[in-house]
Amino acid sequence: MDALDLTNRPPRSPNERLGGLIMLARTIDKLRATLPGGNLGSYQIPGFSVRLMSGLGIEESALRDEVAGASSDDEIVAWVREHSDPSRYEEINAILRQRRIADRIDDPEFVAKYPVAASLPRETPLIEMLDLDDRASFAKP
Repeated sequence: MDALDLTNRPPRSPNERLGGLIMLARTIDKLRATLPGGNLGSYQIPGFSVRLMSGLGIEESALRDEVAGASSDDEIVAWVREHSDPSRYEEINAILRQRRIADRIDDPEFVAKYPVAASLPRETPLIEMLDLDDRASFAKP
């Protein structure tokens, strides 16, 4: 796949399902941004992407290699299914949706990185906050 520049547009929504998994499409985009010619911008792999890969039992370097050599999302989904247990996907999705703003709002670094969090109810799922942060970050003035 081609590299992405995430300073021009955000990665796909963390809520977009790909192969039955939330966060997979976003993780693919972020990994594409780490390929030669890409730009991760202010995004990072640690966080939900690492939680996803950990839940799947897939190493970041292995998934990055697959992303680099794949020609489509479908190829990556097939590879992920071969290297993980699809019966756990709903459990993994539920785990990713569990964390709330309340879990991180007292962390000044978190609030500095995601200022939108301070304006949201504490029970807002962090994964929902990511969508709102992307919209705020790429809003046209």
